[in-house]
Amino acid sequence: MTNQETCPFCHPEKDKDQNIVFENESCYFLQHNKHQDVLEGSGVIVPRSHHANAFELTEKEWNDTYELLQKAKTYLDETFSPDGYTLGWNVGEVSNQFIFHCHLHVIPRYNDEPLAGKGVRYWLKQPENKRKKEASSLK
Repeated sequence: MTNQETCPFCHPEKDKDQNIVFENESCYFLQHNKHQDVLEGSGVIVPRSHHANAFELTEKEWNDTYELLQKAKTYLDETFSPDGYTLGWNVGEVSNQFIFHCHLHVIPRYNDEPLAGKGVRYWLKQPENKRKKEASSLK
């Protein structure tokens, strides 16, 4: 999704299920009602300006992202008492980015989850994810 007119992160107020929990000069911390079932407490930190990915953020946006991350952690610790966190940026379709407005996932993790202990690298390190070597590179 690249059109800023229809981008859900350019206009979070247009989605009745999107909640602006915190904001600062250049970023929001958002939680979406529909994502609170399995990923309880999860949210995203999003710059107000439309950037396709995190590599385009300004220094100010990085600093404001950091500020909101600290504020979100305090809020999530007090509200949900998670046992850990998974944080991440998806950049490009191959990384599962489907809203092309950069956003940092903030996902509280809990010891009683069926997949507790399995983070991002667990899925990427599976043997079925290994790239096939081209015949020319085997010579």
